[in-house]
Amino acid sequence: MFLQQVGSDEMVKAILSSIDEAIHAVDNTGVTIYYNEVAAKHDGVAIEEVLGKHILDVFPSLTSETSTLLKVIETMEPIYHLPQTYKNVRGEMIDTVNTTLPIMVNDRLIGAVEIGRDYSQIKTLSNRLIDLQTKLKKKKQKPQEVNGARYTINDILTSCDSLKIVKRQALKVAKTSSTVLVYGETGTGKELLVQSIHNSSSRNSEAFIAQSCASIPESLLEGLLFGTVKGSYTGAVDRAGLFELAHGGTLFLDEINSMPLEIQAKLLRVLEDGVVRRVGSTKEFKVDVRVIVAMNEEPTYCLQQNRLRPDLFYRLNVFSLHIPPLRERVQDIVLLVDYFINQYNQLFGKEVKGCDEETTNVLIGYRWPGNVRELKHTIEHAMNMVEGETIIIEDLPFHITGQNNSREIKQEGSLGEESLRELLSAYEASIINQALTQTDGNVKQAADLLKIPRQTLQYKISKLETAK
Repeated sequence: MFLQQVGSDEMVKAILSSIDEAIHAVDNTGVTIYYNEVAAKHDGVAIEEVLGKHILDVFPSLTSETSTLLKVIETMEPIYHLPQTYKNVRGEMIDTVNTTLPIMVNDRLIGAVEIGRDYSQIKTLSNRLIDLQTKLKKKKQKPQEVNGARYTINDILTSCDSLKIVKRQALKVAKTSSTVLVYGETGTGKELLVQSIHNSSSRNSEAFIAQSCASIPESLLEGLLFGTVKGSYTGAVDRAGLFELAHGGTLFLDEINSMPLEIQAKLLRVLEDGVVRRVGSTKEFKVDVRVIVAMNEEPTYCLQQNRLRPDLFYRLNVFSLHIPPLRERVQDIVLLVDYFINQYNQLFGKEVKGCDEETTNVLIGYRWPGNVRELKHTIEHAMNMVEGETIIIEDLPFHITGQNNSREIKQEGSLGEESLRELLSAYEASIINQALTQTDGNVKQAADLLKIPRQTLQYKISKLETAK
């Protein structure tokens, strides 16, 4: 009854308004019929300035040839993932990746809709990284200043035999130029191991460049890795890619299993013949780069899920190193706890000696889904809470101790409706905190980990913060 009163049009508008991407829809004559707040923010105009008006009247810089909406109306063919760079009416440079689709009803074209995601911040950060690397090379600074690898094999603390074997293997492969595949769960220290390989190699005086392949659109990642030439797409400039900048050194590609399959094919070609071609160019560059890749899932699982090309895997798997999760090397927990306590003693100006027996037992018994990274953040939390020289159970985050609390409530057998609700809310908060810890506070990645929409997770986080 309520839905009938509200009406389907209002419901659709409410749903579209809640989406955090720019949406611009026009009818088959090019007149705007829907335009949301995100699109208005991108373009620097008010919604009422656009609604009901022809797109060329509102945006005079566009033509029937350059407007993707008008082009889709003319051809009735969709345009997917097109990067666009433009200056809005406020003079701000906006970088988006747009998908434009024809709207068909009963095989008749009635309009077109464009969905744009703003990647201005990501592109700005990527460009700053490339510009910084370029400046460092031009200035020919000392190797220590150019080299982005800070860790050596001695920084990997362990008393675990399996990890000691990995360290010995890493030192051996460091003496060659072979491609290396490192895999291990999130937070196990993959980049630390990769940096150790670089610093133990003959390339240690050259550049070390690390790049995550996760959450970057295909078009931006391709230009970032291989470089671009002016005019290859709207707003593109002549710019070297990371392969060129890492010439003579090491390029570390993290989360390779998140790289689009088409980019994986281009990466394979570079690995095979060492030749790089910038996006939109016919010229090729011969590069001397050692490539080390990492993934946070089993390679065989990624192959089964079609997220890793078999030919690329066989090329990468020349030499592989598996870092065991922290739960499989329990003997390292106390060793790492002492190390992090000393580290934060220096940082916070404290004199904490260690943990009491109960706290140590809880830390040893916890599963550590976020591995060493989660342990480090747990000790940092405790070092903020501790009073005196000893960390006690109350100093630990709730998601570490909450499991024990839930067991105690369950054993009491006195669950009423209110206590059950509280228990479920506490458990949900614990799971959300774990996901945020594993992803270093990245809400989108945490939402992917929990398999819920980002907006849902953002809402739950705001509720938790309000409840504090």
